[in-house]
Amino acid sequence: MQRIKPFVPACALFCVALLVRITYNFTVARAYFPKYDSGLYQTIAFNLLDEHCFCLHPYITTAYRPPLWPFLIAGLSLIFGRADIYDRLFLSCLGAGTCVLIYLFARDLFGKRVGLIAGLSACVYPALYLYDGWMYTESLYTFLLLAICYCVLRIQRNAGQRRSLWLLCSVLLALLALTRPNGMLVIGLVLLWTLCLSWRKLLRKRVLINAALAALITCLLIAPWTLRNYLVSHSLIPVATGDGTVLLGAYNDQALPYGGWINPLHTNPQVEQVLHPFPLYTCNAVCEVQREDVSKSAAVQWIKTHLSAMPTLLFYHLRNFWTPYTSEADLPTERFPSLPASQAVLSMSETLPIAVFLLAALGLVVTLKRFWRELLFAYLVILATLGEALLYYGSSRFRAPIEPLLILLAAGALWWLTENKPGTLRWRRKQRTL
Repeated sequence: MQRIKPFVPACALFCVALLVRITYNFTVARAYFPKYDSGLYQTIAFNLLDEHCFCLHPYITTAYRPPLWPFLIAGLSLIFGRADIYDRLFLSCLGAGTCVLIYLFARDLFGKRVGLIAGLSACVYPALYLYDGWMYTESLYTFLLLAICYCVLRIQRNAGQRRSLWLLCSVLLALLALTRPNGMLVIGLVLLWTLCLSWRKLLRKRVLINAALAALITCLLIAPWTLRNYLVSHSLIPVATGDGTVLLGAYNDQALPYGGWINPLHTNPQVEQVLHPFPLYTCNAVCEVQREDVSKSAAVQWIKTHLSAMPTLLFYHLRNFWTPYTSEADLPTERFPSLPASQAVLSMSETLPIAVFLLAALGLVVTLKRFWRELLFAYLVILATLGEALLYYGSSRFRAPIEPLLILLAAGALWWLTENKPGTLRWRRKQRTL
């Protein structure tokens, strides 16, 4: 019984979080079916099963999408059947796992009581379960990124000596990169984090060897997919292409007034004429590389001719990133807005994030002195995510990967306000009265 007791809070939080997500899937997302990007992921998965081909159309290879999520959908379809509810329940389990990781992270930093409050808050925080009923990669990417952040914390607590933790970190990094191409950036963040702490003599310099080995293992795990991409596209594509389409959709006249994204084929006749030989979803991997190169060139050309508008556009990216809720065409709350459950979730989505932002800002300030070492990697992840939003375009969806870290910082504010330990508000007041 004593051995089981430490796991009870985590198990209870997992069950509560899973119940919330299952309820969401069977109310708001009850009639959901994949469209747009989610439909493309599902199509690739079914082609993997039927045609044994990673392709959007039979026998037309693609390098436009990263592989992990389609392979997971294919595996779930093979085991449970081809119903998207199983995929969404799988995402619900990942979302519940994210809540448990938030609890563990906050508990290790701020104590069990604050950790439980943070975990329970994560269970019902809309920004953390909205995407568990949406067959995009947000839930998977968020879970893996938070798992890496927590793994880095455990590495630091063990002075970087346990190679098993470095191995786990490298596996998680590889899975993250295979979920989204920008996951490759996190490999660099881990190396930068190691360099910073080694420079400050908080980690031994030989830990750099472990970090380098972890990065090498990550690259080796990604290498088979990179080789596959080279064979089908004749170009070096580590995970997936697609950045040209994203850039061109973000930098055009139609996107300028609000800083969002619009399909490049809908921007203007000239762009449509340039991209006409490269259909967005029906050309093969070689054609995709050519299309992305053309799209990037067109986006860069637009930026060069609109330099005076760039400050305003970047401001819109930043504004949209911190907007509590921005609509996405395929979200269940947008597909079924008349449902009472959808209206309740939308109301919470537009209000609760404001409180989290304010508490997270306070938590960042009050924990910076005492916990900066433990939270340094989280800071780097937040800055990198913000930088990506500025480069591409702003949306609350782009904020999804750092929502757990914002709750963690909010937990830091709660620790400062309620605990009676060195560095907290109550402790300082007590010191003044002595």
